[in-house]
Amino acid sequence: MKARDKVRLETLRNIKKVFLEAATAPGADGKLADDKALKIIQKLVKQGEESAATYRQANRPELAEEELAQVAVMKEYLPKPLSAEEIESVVAGIITQTGAQGMKDMGRVMGMANKQMAGKADGKQIADIVRKLLNH
Repeated sequence: MKARDKVRLETLRNIKKVFLEAATAPGADGKLADDKALKIIQKLVKQGEESAATYRQANRPELAEEELAQVAVMKEYLPKPLSAEEIESVVAGIITQTGAQGMKDMGRVMGMANKQMAGKADGKQIADIVRKLLNH
């Protein structure tokens, strides 16, 4: 507020609103665990990127830029994403640990990989790497 950074202020207020909604939703205990908070921010980032793409298609670059500015602020609060090599290393370790032999073991490997790399890697990217390593 003091810095008069309108984009950051608006973004953080939006995140706070979504956090409060999640914490007070039916079935919630009034608290928001860190992993759920990260998932919420990731979801908001994805929505913002999709909205920016839609605005660009509709020839509204000014709205797309606003969305991307908010996405940039949200990304500051997410863990640094893992590189493809780092993901491959983790997946290879999981395959060795579980003794996975082929595609029939993909579900077991994916479950462990998603749990270990939650918030640090995209699920589709993890799945592609698991497929690649299990097919060798």
